[in-house]
Amino acid sequence: MLVPRRVKYRKQMRGTMKGDAYRGKTLSFGEFGLSSEDQGWISSRQIESARRAITHYTQRGGRIWIRIYPDKPISKKPPEVRMGGGKGDVNEYVAPVLPGRILFEMGGVTKEVALEALRLASHKLPVKTKIISRK
Repeated sequence: MLVPRRVKYRKQMRGTMKGDAYRGKTLSFGEFGLSSEDQGWISSRQIESARRAITHYTQRGGRIWIRIYPDKPISKKPPEVRMGGGKGDVNEYVAPVLPGRILFEMGGVTKEVALEALRLASHKLPVKTKIISRK
């Protein structure tokens, strides 16, 4: 799973998400891509699950680029703990995603294989997505 090696600060606040993505909106590497239509958090487990679905379907053919990285720590308190006592420990890392952000890119495969692989990957993600192509 994707996790940062080092972080400057262990814990972050939740923050707000509004508007569209202003970076990572265009295809840079491959011919086909999976673009987000919603905003949300995508965990490192979900990214890995989608990546595995793509590589399994393409039988490790072509090339895949993961365009998001989970660098936001999410803390959680253990179950059945009373209120207070400070912020909980870091539980997982997520990638905040805004509408328009490219999540995955593919190249070196046929259009039919790419569309089906990206469709399978989209079922693993918590945000609504759309498949885009360079042409």
